[in-house]
Amino acid sequence: MNLNLRRSTVGPLALVASLILLFGSLTLAPHRAFAADDANDAYDPFIDYNEYEVEDEEEADINFFRNGRLLTAGVLFGDRTFTQGMATIYDSNVAYGLYLSYFFDLRFALQFTFLTSSHRIHIPNGVSPVTGTASLNSIGVDIKYYFNTQSLTKGLATFNPYVIGGFSSIQRQSTIDGQPEFGKDSAMAFDIGAGIEMPILQKKMYVGAQALYQVVNFPDQNTEIVLNNNTTHTGLYPNGSFITGLAIIGLNF
Repeated sequence: MNLNLRRSTVGPLALVASLILLFGSLTLAPHRAFAADDANDAYDPFIDYNEYEVEDEEEADINFFRNGRLLTAGVLFGDRTFTQGMATIYDSNVAYGLYLSYFFDLRFALQFTFLTSSHRIHIPNGVSPVTGTASLNSIGVDIKYYFNTQSLTKGLATFNPYVIGGFSSIQRQSTIDGQPEFGKDSAMAFDIGAGIEMPILQKKMYVGAQALYQVVNFPDQNTEIVLNNNTTHTGLYPNGSFITGLAIIGLNF
């Protein structure tokens, strides 16, 4: 009996094909997994979260925390003078006080100021002028705006110029020499001014100067001053504004 024996070729070919398919699936699987992860990350709200909606806002905040200041406190002292009728009635004298500024950003700040001054009263009355003293105390709430100095030369930028404006409540107490009585009143004033600041001690402190113009309306500003039991008309009216030039020494926080 003859047996027809043949080598089977189906088995090895199938095995090789199976190995190729298995290797291919192993190499492609990681790429598919990474692609799936990237697709999931694209829709993950926590990965793309940013509290700054605009890049400029983030840059401004970083600049403020590096170069800005949150609070400044200091002293002011200088000279207070007057216009119109008050320039004739009151002598100029020293004014001094304290202030506190809170910065919203590098440009804007809210400032609270207390100023006090005492002035001699001099009202002409023939050979016997009327004299006395007027004490002025003011509490101001103002907004300061600092100019952008990036476009200025380095020398001018060092002065850090600003403008200031707001309102003040002014208390006035007047006494006449030789009389026990005194007068007391108050008025609101509109403030407007400008100043400069120069940093010292590695920007921990600064010195500066400020000019302030205050438009004030006291209740008697349109009332003529009459002396000698209302018999002598002086032609003077206690109207006018305040002009104050101040030197500043401040501390940054």
